[in-house]
Amino acid sequence: MLARVANNLFWMGRYVERSEHLAKFLSVNYFSSLDAPDELSQSREFVLRSVMYMSANEIIEADVTLQEEAVLFNVGLNLEKPYSIVNTFINAHENARSARDLISTELFECVNRINHNIKAYPIETFVKSGLYEFTTLVSQSSSEIRSKIKTTLLHDEVHAIIMLGVHLERAIQVARIINSKLSDVAAAKEIYGDTNDGSYHWATLLKCVSVYDMQRRSYKKTPARKSTLEFLILNEECPRSIKNSLNEIYKYICIISKNREIKHDSAAFLIGKIKADFEYKLITDIDNNLEGFISDLISKLILIAEKLEDNYFNISDAIAVNEDDVKVDEKPEKQTQTQK
Repeated sequence: MLARVANNLFWMGRYVERSEHLAKFLSVNYFSSLDAPDELSQSREFVLRSVMYMSANEIIEADVTLQEEAVLFNVGLNLEKPYSIVNTFINAHENARSARDLISTELFECVNRINHNIKAYPIETFVKSGLYEFTTLVSQSSSEIRSKIKTTLLHDEVHAIIMLGVHLERAIQVARIINSKLSDVAAAKEIYGDTNDGSYHWATLLKCVSVYDMQRRSYKKTPARKSTLEFLILNEECPRSIKNSLNEIYKYICIISKNREIKHDSAAFLIGKIKADFEYKLITDIDNNLEGFISDLISKLILIAEKLEDNYFNISDAIAVNEDDVKVDEKPEKQTQTQK
């Protein structure tokens, strides 16, 4: 397999997974805020700043007033914004097209149809009343594509490279969503003090990652800081947790590295190291400096992504469509409470 084609497969998986997390975060935060328990969480400005922080790594200055329709358009359908949902699907389609000979007809036709539907979605409908419909379309489409990957491809190196991209992107996006919600909780606590236990934000965080029901089933109580973060970071049975994603990344890197020497500065070595570090980690080990832990984790995951491209995919030959992703993958600075 050409390194350039492997790069296309890897990024197709990443973009498909990214689009779902962007859509889910946008939808859950927007609609949950309508029934939020306090004035801050109900604020349009608060919600829109959180959306921009997570989707674009963009911290909005406190004196800037955000326009709801403009933010929704930028995150959803603005072709000029590299972080927009429509651009993630366009990029997924372009990468799938470039690796057309290695993927199934069913998978390519699925990506092609979904790409067309999303690009053709009416902008006026989206910013006025179509947010729920559009984000549901994106979430269901991402699941459909993953289903085609699982059921129509041979489970060989092609499948391993795509799933490597899927699970690496999942770990990064979940970490960034956690980072955003930690900032929201800190802002609420700064205003309301200990009277705000953050349960609304922890429930919203779980819903953003589609694991609210399973967390409630596991802990049998209202989501709290410790149980929510333990479930999302360290529960290996949760398919959306960071630990589970790391286990899957390790499994797939072993498949594509079976005939390679594992050097100490290679992606495979770094993946094995971070997986081993998570093996016996407890929530009490990270709870005192959770913000620092998440920031460091995002940096390590981005480094792994860079190493994967250097070691396996020869990104100098990659299609230009992936170059716009640099800004989205950069580690955001911590959002201050004033800016929130």
